[in-house]
Parts: sequence; structure tokens; C-alpha cells
Amino acid sequence: MSDPFYASSVGHRQTIQRPDVSCSGPSAFGLTGRRGFIRMGLAGFTSLSLPGLLQLRAAAETAGAATKPGKEKTAVIMVWKPGGCSHIDTYDPKPEATSDYRGPFGVIPTKVPGMMFTELLPMQAAIADKFTVLRSMRQGAGGHPAGSMQLLSGDPDTRDKPKPKYPDWMTVTNYLRSQQGPRTNPLPAYVGINPPLEYNGPAYLGDAYSPFTVTGDPNSPNFSVPNIGLSDQNEIKRLDRRTALRKNLDTLARSFDQYGELGALDQFEEQAMTLLTNPKTRDAFDLSKEDDATRDRYGRNAWGQQLLMARRLVEAGVEVLTTSLSGPLCGRVNNWDDHAVNHHVFDGMRFRAQAYDQAVSALIEDIYARGLDKRVLVVVTGEFGRTPKINYAASTGAGNASAPAGTQQPGRDHWPRAFSNIWAGGGIQTGRFIGATDKRGEDSIERICNAGDFLATIYHHLGIDAASTMIEDFNGRPTPVVDRGRPIPELIA
Repeated sequence: MSDPFYASSVGHRQTIQRPDVSCSGPSAFGLTGRRGFIRMGLAGFTSLSLPGLLQLRAAAETAGAATKPGKEKTAVIMVWKPGGCSHIDTYDPKPEATSDYRGPFGVIPTKVPGMMFTELLPMQAAIADKFTVLRSMRQGAGGHPAGSMQLLSGDPDTRDKPKPKYPDWMTVTNYLRSQQGPRTNPLPAYVGINPPLEYNGPAYLGDAYSPFTVTGDPNSPNFSVPNIGLSDQNEIKRLDRRTALRKNLDTLARSFDQYGELGALDQFEEQAMTLLTNPKTRDAFDLSKEDDATRDRYGRNAWGQQLLMARRLVEAGVEVLTTSLSGPLCGRVNNWDDHAVNHHVFDGMRFRAQAYDQAVSALIEDIYARGLDKRVLVVVTGEFGRTPKINYAASTGAGNASAPAGTQQPGRDHWPRAFSNIWAGGGIQTGRFIGATDKRGEDSIERICNAGDFLATIYHHLGIDAASTMIEDFNGRPTPVVDRGRPIPELIA
């Protein structure tokens, strides 16, 4: 019977910034060299495969994304709006446009002179001095897969593909930082709370660098995160005994371990045990540790509690945090894809606006109130905007924000030529807007920023030089983490 502590896994890719110093010679497991060694991961306790992931993440030499010793690492929270949010109905209203463009929503002032939002965002308008609006984003892909891949991985291809060709910025960051040595924090470096995984992923970096994923509704009374922070002392003792037994059985194999590789496995196993047994891991995910007033302020719904958990986790040491605002709070089709066949676009925006406005404003306020605003960057975006010109089509089904099937209703389609996102924290100068679109919101015309600029800005905050960092792809070819793009000056500290 095979040892349940071991499982095969994927190999690593090299970061092309330093020469490769590879190992050679047979190991105790009949594998040859470093590449052979890292194909063997430890399977996790119960169903958790973290030890193997940790082993893979630290197998290569230190490279990329250097952080000064003793300095707390920067972090990013990305709040993703899958399907694409209408810029005209939120952050870039066009009250002077004709009625077939501007939509029905009134315009309200924000705390920043000259910056207006629609009436759907009063809470964010009241704290607009704490974030910056980028109104001139543009990318070239009109489909959800290609649009998401452009913005999250920099893939210039405008064709929709079933899986990404390049790794997204989240897994790239996780990969580069994993090479700096073992984590002392028991929490995973990269966590996704209902994360955007449909059209992005690790590509040639392999699943070892994917997020520790939390799914479900954190507002549900039955919500729990499996394989985190065991409280049963008998179970903890059983795992300790199991670990000790495995180490004793390894005694003979260790006599052949010329390169100390099994010692490394012990270290990764120890980290996985810590994740299971350290109360800090359980507490970081435990929203009951927050007082009722704080939970109410974020909103007693899935989105509010997702963003509250995001804040708790980055405060506890998670470095990359992604979460999608999707599901029933979006309306009938569970996303922001407000074609007329899916949603009555304006009913959809009204339906989700209160939960969205409340959760995002609470997260941004907390980042500043808790002194996280220099270390933590918050980015709120979708893959593109929606068509400025309103169109009409028959609904394909009744539900929240959608009339009965066959009913003609308004919608907005995909629009990558112009859209908005917001940025907070990260030490950036806030209380302003960057760029502009034309009078109907059809095209970015001032301070135009593309997907490469978006990515390079995030990497800059994370201490990664996107212009010079390359990683080997499946074929061993050095591939830049950002092919074209530079950090947006107004959005870097």
C-alpha cells in the first residue's frame, strides 16, 4: 500500500534572473536531481495537500521579488466583478449624454471636488478621498475568457481559450515569493475567497502555486473552512504520532540522502501541521472574532463577509487575496454580465448596488483605520465595462433583476474599449481620478492604461520588477511576467 503522506505533483519553473544551480545525483527515492525531487510532494493530512505544495514552492533557488529581511511583506486584495461592471452606471457617469446612453441614474457629488458618481454609490462617494478612480482602462478582448486573461495575466490574444496560456499575477507572485525561503507565518501566502478561477490560473507554473481556496457563503451560520485549525486535541495527538512514525520509517532512506532533501520534506510537513493545529490559522478565518457592529458595517451578506474575511487574512499575514463578487447577490445569472437576455441592466445594478457599495466602502475604510494602507493595496475591477449605448432584447428567464422570458428589457453588452476600476491603500496618493473617456463613455481618450500597465502597477507594489522578471514556460523559454506595460505613475507610492 502506498504511503498516504506522498503524492506526485507538478514541477516548478525557473525565474530567469539568476543562474540555475541544479542538484545532481540519485536521491533516496530513485529520483535524479532537483527537478526529480520536486515532482514528489507530500500529501496533506486528511484531504489537505499543503505539504506537497509548500515543498514545491520552496524547492528552487531564491529569485525575484526580494524583500528586505525583517520587513513585513506588501499585500494585495483584488475584488473581482466577473462579467464586467458598467462604468457609466457607477464611476464614470455621463449626465450630458442622450438618454440612450446615460441610463436612468442620477449623479451625486463625492468627497473629491469635481468627481461624480451615480446615485448607486453613496457610501463610496462619502469616502472617495480614500481611493483613486482610474477611468481610462482599455484592453483588446471582448470575450470573458480572453478579457480576464488579458487583465490578470497580460495575454495579448483576443481569442477566447478554454484555459490560460500564461499564469495570472496572483500565482506569479506566489511563485516568486515562495523562492525566498520558508514562510514563518502559518497562513498560506495566497488565499482565494470564492476566487475568480474560471478564466485564469497558474498555467505553466503548475497547481502548486494556486490559492488556498475558501468557498461558500461566509455569512451562513453553517459556514466553515475545512482543514484549518483543528481544535480536537486527540486528533492533533494522532497526527503527531503519525508524523513521528513516518520519520522513523524514513531512517534507512535518510542514510542515502546525500543532498539533505528529506530534511526539507520535514520542514514542509511541519508547516502543514502548523496550518492544522496553530490557533492563529483558525482565528484568522473566524468571523465570530469580529464584533457585531463591524460585521454589520460590512453587510450581513456573502459579499460583506467575504471582504471582512479578506481584511482579517491580510492583517494576519496573507500576501495575495482574491475574491469574486458573484452569486445570487448579482441577480438571476450570478454575475455582472448585464446583457438584456440575462438581466434588466438597470434593475440588476440597483439589485446589487447596496451590498457592493457597503462592502467595498467598509473594506477601504478599515484598511486605513487599522494602519494597513501602506502595506496593503486594494484593487476593485472587472475584466471590462459595458456598452455605453443601451440595447434591448427579450429576457431568457425570470428571476432577480430579470423579467419573465420573452419580455423586452434593456441591457449593456461587453465593452473593453473603456472601463473604470478603483485603487486604495498601497501608499498611493488618493482622492482623485485618473484619465477620462469621451462624452458618451465609448473610448478612453486621456491617460489611457492597458492590461500591462495594470499588472505592472500591482507587481510594483509587491516588489516585483515586471520589466526584467522572466519565468520559463512549458518549453523552457524565458517568458516575461509582463510583456508590455509600465507601472501607472499616479498609482505607485
